[in-house]
Formats: sequence, structure tokens, C-alpha cells
Amino acid sequence: MEHKDILAAIISPLCSWYRKNQRILPWRENKDPYRIWVSEIMLQQTRVEAAIPYYHRFLEALPTVEALAQAPLEQLMKLWEGLGYYSRVKNMQKAAMTVVEQYGGRFPADAKLLEKLPGIGDYTAGAIGSIAFGLPTPAVDGNVLRVAARLCNDDTDIMLPQTKRRVKADLETVYPEAENVSDLTQGLMELGALICVPGVPKCEFCPLAELCVARKAGREQSLPVREVKKEKKLEKRTVFMLRCEDKVALVKRPEKGVLAGMWEFPAAEGHLTKNDAEEQLTAWGINAKAEKFVESRHVFTHLIWDMKSYYVIADAMPEEFYWFDLNELIGRLALPTAMKPFLTAVIKHIDAEK
Repeated sequence: MEHKDILAAIISPLCSWYRKNQRILPWRENKDPYRIWVSEIMLQQTRVEAAIPYYHRFLEALPTVEALAQAPLEQLMKLWEGLGYYSRVKNMQKAAMTVVEQYGGRFPADAKLLEKLPGIGDYTAGAIGSIAFGLPTPAVDGNVLRVAARLCNDDTDIMLPQTKRRVKADLETVYPEAENVSDLTQGLMELGALICVPGVPKCEFCPLAELCVARKAGREQSLPVREVKKEKKLEKRTVFMLRCEDKVALVKRPEKGVLAGMWEFPAAEGHLTKNDAEEQLTAWGINAKAEKFVESRHVFTHLIWDMKSYYVIADAMPEEFYWFDLNELIGRLALPTAMKPFLTAVIKHIDAEK
């Protein structure tokens, strides 16, 4: 049996299962493409449970695409603080501006046009197209690739672009047969998230168990096939928590690369000894002792930051840094998660001095 025939056979049982078992999630309350878009972008790198409070906060502050298009960048970064991958929200604003300027504030009901918007790939375009507009446009992500690999007993590497293209093409042939493409899209997502999970799938609860070729062959736990990830690059850094009077020093990262344009505490490459750290302070025009403090490790997609830090009561405020009072730092500025342990350390120091 060809893959597309297997996928065609799942439509009715999967949609029926989804309608009875779907989770109650805030972005499923209506078919507003703006709300669906926000949820899909948030969920790209974030678990559902973690995304929900961010989703509510984001929509309360920016309830329309026009509001997002006009929002100050600092507000956007603060609303996104803690979600990581900040390029997502920057691209969202660029896309919102395009929707407002070119489409009068209404998302185009066309997957090809959606895909041209900044930050929207074929998966997100397919999700918005099928869920919001009822278009026969599949949304193929890791969950869907895993489900398809097991259903079809397919040992092709799901990390290969050609595998994704083939699965999408197979689904495109069966989507028009679905009575409700929104249920089909969300059913595939839900099945992968709740039942056909990585490692050991919950086949006893699966509505497609009798159709699953991998299960019949006893291969459900060995699929899908994924290439082994490359070892992450390790970077050692020394972070400086500089305080002068009632101000704390921050710098902005370059506009390209890791945490592009984000605020962070001043840092130097490598793990500096106390003497080396104080030499660095002197180079910045600060004559002060460096107190060794918290160590932290932060894991990015392809990179690990191994960080040690020094707390410094500075005798000057060099102009190469931005100096903020603590309330402004906490209330208005967005710090990436990698910097949060050092912010906590600064707060503890200040509280201890009161």
C-alpha cells in the first residue's frame, strides 16, 4: 500500500478522535488568523503548557495585528522575555507591518502569500491556511513527520528536507478528501503531541493503531529515523555584574548572531581569574575589586555558554555601557534567559545591603 493511501485511510478516524479528545487551548477558541499565527510562532520552540501564560499576556497587550505592528521594540522584547529565540518576535512585527501595509490588516487567505511574510515558513503557512481559512494546506512539523513515519513504516531520515517535501506532497493529495481540514491538521498535531510521542508511543490509546504499519511490524519504537545531532560548541565566558551608586551596567549584543540586539551584562571571553578580571575592569576605566560569584551554563540550539561571574562595586560609569536603575531593568527591559541567574545575583546583593 502506498504512503498516500495509508494517509487517506486515517482521515475519518483521526478527525473523529480529535473532535472528542482535543485539549482546550486558548488559540482554539476561534478561527482568528492573528491568534492562530501568534500561537504557532510561540509553539515553534516552546511547550504548550509554558506558552499559554505568554500567549494570554501577549494578546492582552497586543490584541490585533495593527497593535503588534505599532508596538515599541522594547515592549515586544519584554512580552517575549523568557521564551527565547527572540528573532521570532522581531519577524512577527515585520510580518504584522506587511499585513497592515499590503493587506489592510487582514491576513491573506493564500498559503503562498502567507509564506512570503517574514518568519512564516511552509509549516506555519499550512497551519494558518488550514486552521483559519479551511484551505487544504498540510502543516508538516516534527510531530507530523513522526506520525507519518510510523504509520507508513518509513525508515527515511525525517531530518532530510526531501523527506519533509515527500510527506507534505503525500498529504496534499489526501487533504482535499477531508471534510474539515482544520480537524485533520490539528488532529495530526494532537496525535503526535499526546499519543504518538517520541520513544515509546502510547499505541493502546491510538485511534490509528490498526492502520499503523510500523506497529504491525513491531517497529514503532525504532521509528522515526533521525540523524545524530552534532556536538554543541562550548564557549567559556566571564560575566561582570557592575554596579555604581544605584545603577547597573548593561550592553547590547550585536544585531546579528546569538541573542541579536538583546541586553546582557558586560562579558569577556574565557574564564578570567580574579586578577585577570580586575585587569579587564581597569581597561574599562574602573578601579575596583572583583568578587567571584555565581556560575551558570546556558544551552542554545547549537551552542553552550559556560559562564562564571564577578560582582563589582564600580567607582565610575564608563560611557561604553548603559546604566539602569534596578526597577527599570526589571520592569521595562527584556533580559535573555541566559542572563537571569546574574540578575538574580544582583538583586540578592542589593537586598542584602539594605
